[in-house]
Amino acid sequence: MAVRRVVPNLRTQDPGEQREFYGLLGFEEVMDQGWIMTVASPSAPSAQVSFITQDRTGPVHPDVSVEVDDVDAVYAAVRESGAEIVHPLQDEEWGVRRFFVRDPEGRVVNVLAHPH
Repeated sequence: MAVRRVVPNLRTQDPGEQREFYGLLGFEEVMDQGWIMTVASPSAPSAQVSFITQDRTGPVHPDVSVEVDDVDAVYAAVRESGAEIVHPLQDEEWGVRRFFVRDPEGRVVNVLAHPH
């Protein structure tokens, strides 16, 4: 199991305002789904921040997203550990396979993989 990237998910009421502000820091928009928008550094594309108004299918806002190479293996390991699954493993209509798990401090982690 390998981690591909980690992205903080910051709550916002106005993603456009966040895009403008983070643009001043050198970030550019790389994804906008209406309810979540991500900006990235053009010189280091894996340096990203997402701004979320609500989660489209999850019951809560995830605090951080962790992209992994094998989400099914991570899901199995997390379930075996007894950690709280907040949102079950599923394929989402926007092309990711993901689940939410609560970390020991109560933060919600969105664990996902993109199809290869």
